[in-house]
Amino acid sequence: MTELSALFHGFSVILTPMNMLLMLVGITLGVLIGVLPGLGGANGVAILLPLTFTMSPTSAIIMLSCIYWGALFGGAITSILFNIPGEPWSVATTFDGYPMAQQGNAGQALTAAFTSSFVGAFVAVVMITFLAPLVAKFALKFGPPEFFAVYLLTFCSFVGMGKGSPFKILASMAIGFALAAVGMDTVTGQLRLTFGIPDLMRGFDFLIAVIGLFGIGEILLSMEEGLAFSGKSARISPKVVLETWKQLPKYWMTSIRSSLVGIWMGITPGGATPASFMSYGLAKKMSKDGAKFGTGQMEGVIAPETAAHAAGTSALLPMLALGIPGSPTAAVLLGGLLIWGLQPGPLLFVEQKDFVWGLIASMYLGNLAGLIVVLTTVPLFASILRIPFSIIAPVIVVICAIGAYTVHSAMLDVWLMMAFGVIGYVFKKLDYPLAPLVLALVLGDKAEDSFRQAMLVSQGDLMIMVSNPLVGTITGLALLLLVWPLVSRLLAKVRKPKAPAFAAEQPVD
Repeated sequence: MTELSALFHGFSVILTPMNMLLMLVGITLGVLIGVLPGLGGANGVAILLPLTFTMSPTSAIIMLSCIYWGALFGGAITSILFNIPGEPWSVATTFDGYPMAQQGNAGQALTAAFTSSFVGAFVAVVMITFLAPLVAKFALKFGPPEFFAVYLLTFCSFVGMGKGSPFKILASMAIGFALAAVGMDTVTGQLRLTFGIPDLMRGFDFLIAVIGLFGIGEILLSMEEGLAFSGKSARISPKVVLETWKQLPKYWMTSIRSSLVGIWMGITPGGATPASFMSYGLAKKMSKDGAKFGTGQMEGVIAPETAAHAAGTSALLPMLALGIPGSPTAAVLLGGLLIWGLQPGPLLFVEQKDFVWGLIASMYLGNLAGLIVVLTTVPLFASILRIPFSIIAPVIVVICAIGAYTVHSAMLDVWLMMAFGVIGYVFKKLDYPLAPLVLALVLGDKAEDSFRQAMLVSQGDLMIMVSNPLVGTITGLALLLLVWPLVSRLLAKVRKPKAPAFAAEQPVD
């Protein structure tokens, strides 16, 4: 009842004309960002974050989070109509969504995708409503050793649960740590790795890095591939929507399973992209029509979209309750909270109730508004993709440059943005993940501060990391996740059946 009372208070905070207008603006911008390959949720939020500095933190987070929800919705439009994933987590949606569009069922595929996205987000928001305060109360027991253990758990989770090579993840994360170390040391006040450049005293701003890595990097990649927009037209009529909704209850088990997978991958630093692939794979394995996946099965659209939205929404839980983002976009929002003077963590639920519960209430209304917006504006956004890429690309670059310059009103930031864009391009060409780099850049200095504070308290004794059951459990789990790829390979070799020995040579006829 306490959580319900707080949630109703959150609705009273958000239900003002200005906040409702910001919600609709955010949803619309988010859908546009999701539709255009080369922007993406994290980059869209990063570009528009400087524009929110004059707003109240509650209004700002409502607009930015609605951009996030809109981007989650919008990624499905290009995947289904054009076979071009608007977002990384929409790749799995192309497997069955685009074949459905080719068969003339684009309206059904889009309706199924949008409705499943709403269901996944709704389940995740309900979980956040009742679980976030419990996580926050538990986190009040945390001191510097516990916080460093949680940061360590986050970093190790990326290594142990990551989809790609653990060595590439470690390399990406190491670069992020190195970039986070640039600037003034928060403990001693000394300058580190500035090489005599005064502008580097403030370090590398995560906003500049995100804009370059995600926005400019994608543009460079698209230019190389000579991306051309061409796809199927789409029209969603009320009749198509109702007919599709009648079919969706048949896949209730897929929706529940995909929601649980998404929530788990959102709370842990897996993210929406692995969640969508994992959910698609489970649906293909467990469905009676699994052999037909890839030919235009509605269940193949429902599974990844439900999981991606559940993961994207639940990623905000560790950000709010522990100050640890579960996705790149959550990392950008975390930086926004710090800029607005708010400290994410357990005390946020005590000191900033209006902010926290206003955000949670906006999740309910924002996803509902997003569902209505995308169902009514698909033809408009589909027509945008018929604009030549040679026109779209310069517009995106200009938007990115304006966003980078606005952060500190410094031209150096624009050049840094371009440099990060090249890094993002190289990372994508070499198949190195960007999320660990962004995470390390945002949390690297905080993890360092917590570790140094713990060492000061213990006078340099590392045993403080196992000094009580709580910190010992978290540290042990972190180390287990770190070596999990190696352990899993050893287990696979042990379980692999040995080939039968060839006892004697058979006589030849």
